[in-house]
Amino acid sequence: MIRRLYDWTLGLAQHRHALWALAVVAFVESSFFPIPPDILMIPMIIARPRRAWLIAGVALVASVLGGLLGYAIGALAFESLGQPILASLGKAEAMAEFSTRFNDMGFWAVLVAGVTPFPYKVITIMSGWTGMPLGTFIMTSILARGLRFFVVAGLLWRFGAPIRDFIERRLGLMFTLAVALLIGGFMVVKVL
Repeated sequence: MIRRLYDWTLGLAQHRHALWALAVVAFVESSFFPIPPDILMIPMIIARPRRAWLIAGVALVASVLGGLLGYAIGALAFESLGQPILASLGKAEAMAEFSTRFNDMGFWAVLVAGVTPFPYKVITIMSGWTGMPLGTFIMTSILARGLRFFVVAGLLWRFGAPIRDFIERRLGLMFTLAVALLIGGFMVVKVL
């Protein structure tokens, strides 16, 4: 089923309404859809590199708005919608323990999930469920998703198709390492 969704998403990249399709995919991915918008963004940018920044901007706005839907699911409908979504992602058992520590590291949780392969929808739902301040959630989502989408767009704009393999296979790892270095740097500064 995931493979069919993946192939369907790739097919959308060639459609004349691809920007609208990207907006829909980025929106729903932030709250419940399993396929990340990068799968649609990459072929769109390779096909039309001059539109890279527009494509990244559409993904950013739609993703943050979709994140607000995820936040609302967590805040208003966790038992009926949020918990089943998280359970389908294999995250149900960790919810109770996670919620006790989540708001202490809320900014970092949203930032890390927004730029790494960790399912962003988990963080959007958990942010609403744990009552993370909405302003913190929105600003961190803009920062994280903007960083992710604009780095991908910039790499594709600059290097084109040859960078595609790197992005699809290794960019998540690179973002994860960068976030780890960033957090490590803050910890070192705090200790010193």
